[in-house]
Amino acid sequence: MKFVRLLLFCALGCAAPANALVGPSENGAAYASHVVMVLSRSGARAGFCSGAVIAPRVVLTAAHCVSGATRVHFRDENGAPALLAVARIARHAGYRADAVQARARSVDLALVETVDPLPTRFQPAPLGVAAQNEGARFVIAGFGVSREGAGATSGTLRAATLTLRAPISHLLLWLASDTGAGACTGDSGAPLFADGAVVGVTAFAEGARGAGCGKLTQAVRIAPFRNWIETTLQSWR
Repeated sequence: MKFVRLLLFCALGCAAPANALVGPSENGAAYASHVVMVLSRSGARAGFCSGAVIAPRVVLTAAHCVSGATRVHFRDENGAPALLAVARIARHAGYRADAVQARARSVDLALVETVDPLPTRFQPAPLGVAAQNEGARFVIAGFGVSREGAGATSGTLRAATLTLRAPISHLLLWLASDTGAGACTGDSGAPLFADGAVVGVTAFAEGARGAGCGKLTQAVRIAPFRNWIETTLQSWR
């Protein structure tokens, strides 16, 4: 089984795509008040992920998205790129950067606190509990590429509906789509929504026939780690 990390090495000026996420997707405007980009730079390498706004100065994303110098990115009301400096980052203690190679359990979650609040058009998304029944439907919203390996197709918020498949886990969501929709490069950290609440955070993707995207999307369930999120937020206040 081949997994890919969903980081994109791309400049902020990438051309806006017709789609994002691989496979059929739709405009993600309905989720625009809850989703931002998380940029990370380590040496000469730079990349971006997606993340959910859960407080005026806090973004929930994947832990592997914040391995370097981190900024939160969005476009202002005129469409110009804007960056917010980061005050601090909390990675879940159960995160392991070598989890895929070691086939080990990892809690791929991180909280990012910005120095200044996000604009008021961004609203904290509520946190919820993901269903356990196979076939349950979730909406993923992220800024990733619409074609694997094509960085210029990234940067626009798109959404797609995914369904829960086996194995059913109390920690992870294994998601697929009959149409081939799924997370790809740039969609790490993207929230999974159910009934308007964030119930999961995208961590990995898998493709068919050696591809990295389009067959399977894996996300971390929020509910088992709700106490960690709330405790961290309280300590930051």
